[in-house]
Amino acid sequence: MESDPVAWFVELPGRGRQERQYLTDWFGAPAESGVLVPNASAGATIIYNSTPMIKGAEIIVTNHGYGAVTMGAIRLAKRWSSKVVTVDIPLAASAQETADAVAAAFTDRTVLVVLDHVTSATARMLPVQKITEYARARGVLTLVDGAHVPGLYQNVLTDFRPDFWVGNLHKFACAPRGAALLVCQSDINHEIYPLIDSWGYPKDYPERFDVQGTLDQTSYLAARASLEFIDQQWGWDQAITYMTDMADYGQHVIQAAFEELTGGDNQAHVGMGANALRLIKLPSTMARNHAEADQIRDRLVRENPAEGAFTLFDGQGYLRISTHVYDTAAEYEQFAEVFVPKLVEWSREA
Repeated sequence: MESDPVAWFVELPGRGRQERQYLTDWFGAPAESGVLVPNASAGATIIYNSTPMIKGAEIIVTNHGYGAVTMGAIRLAKRWSSKVVTVDIPLAASAQETADAVAAAFTDRTVLVVLDHVTSATARMLPVQKITEYARARGVLTLVDGAHVPGLYQNVLTDFRPDFWVGNLHKFACAPRGAALLVCQSDINHEIYPLIDSWGYPKDYPERFDVQGTLDQTSYLAARASLEFIDQQWGWDQAITYMTDMADYGQHVIQAAFEELTGGDNQAHVGMGANALRLIKLPSTMARNHAEADQIRDRLVRENPAEGAFTLFDGQGYLRISTHVYDTAAEYEQFAEVFVPKLVEWSREA
């Protein structure tokens, strides 16, 4: 790109077209339904910006939603002079309980429901296929935030047809940061445009996404290599099984370490668990709000050679672990032995 930018950018639309077609097929979606975008939040913003305005309409989200995507829905509702309806779903809710709760919120004004495929803060799945079926029966559009799904599940769109779905390729799929696939399978695809108006504007969807000026799209072009590397080294089925087993083990040893020191119950009861994500309940004096959760994360990184994700849901703080093929049991044992005592000590300072 830097050595011969003229030739690079002339050829880029064709190369980008090949990559989006390959990735769309990898996920099991129809050939011309997918486009490449920087991340899941960008994909959601594209849908928010492109959906035709309906004043007074309602947008449904859940209390498990990723903050940035929910904020986008709130901003859209303001532009529409509409409102966002938040459905509260207990952490331990089953698939049917969750689907029923969302369906109960539908009204004649509902035009869009925004769902997490795998939730970020609560490390659980939502029954997106069932809810999508409910929504379609009522003429409601569905946007599924699948940020964590690529690399955790395969062929996720083979038998699943939400109107809009977006997943990050730079998480479990291991592509360079700044790569995600947005899949649109709606009657309003002709309304879907990139965030940047460029020379692709007159083209149809999805071709208009292939021409967006001189953006650095090398992360898009490298995504295929990451998927194929993991497949060749381990095979995706084996990699996903390893990640799931490691998450079970990591959750067990860390939870046991907390309980030995606190004498409490640190088990998080999560309905519809996700493959490589787990929650461990923190002592009640920790992560009582989002600012405190971020402070724990920052202190752990600053004072120790360890990283952790600390989340909050319904007033309870959690440690969230995520695993991959490069993780080992010894690392989780070390975390339990060395860093859990530090976290418990910090909880007693609060």
